[in-house]
Amino acid sequence: MAATVLVRDRLWIVTDVAALRAFVAGFGVLAPVVLILLQTLQVVLAPIPGQVLAVVAGYLFGPWWGTLFNVIGIGLGSTIAFWLSRRFGRGYVERVVSAAVLERFDDLVERRGLPALFVLFLIPGLPDDALCFVGGLTTIPLRKLVVVAVVGRAPAFFLANVLGDLVATGELRRAGLLFVVVTVVAVAAYLQRDRIADVLDDLLP
Repeated sequence: MAATVLVRDRLWIVTDVAALRAFVAGFGVLAPVVLILLQTLQVVLAPIPGQVLAVVAGYLFGPWWGTLFNVIGIGLGSTIAFWLSRRFGRGYVERVVSAAVLERFDDLVERRGLPALFVLFLIPGLPDDALCFVGGLTTIPLRKLVVVAVVGRAPAFFLANVLGDLVATGELRRAGLLFVVVTVVAVAAYLQRDRIADVLDDLLP
């Protein structure tokens, strides 16, 4: 069931991304600002999967500018999520993050700190937005949390931007191959999230 949901979410990128792309493009010269704001909001509120916005950015602005706009949005959203978590504490985080995520990753992040967070952010398919709230419960300085979140999440977002650019330039075969590869990796990581957490716990100092 979990794998089905994950695949369905990524298929939504292909089937409905055109409407979101048209919405963002409709703002003309302000389109980058709108995309950044949407990416910021999705980290905190998750109204739209972040990868959908990354595909839109790649389609409209190309892989490099699109990635830059997404990274700015991710950085702002992660900062807000970390701050909210730190400001309002565990009770707040328990209301916005699933109990399963907290149970699996809370102790790991608390014990292993930034290295664990970086690896978790780096692997597509893991709950990266929720991890921002989990990371905010630690005593790690906010600026370090933000850097790790942005750097760790950037590669996956870059690939999503490349996917959008390939669709925009009509290279649908390459786009389809990239989509399949990223989806397989994300599904595998999601299904093996407990094992990944255990391995990190054993390997990291």
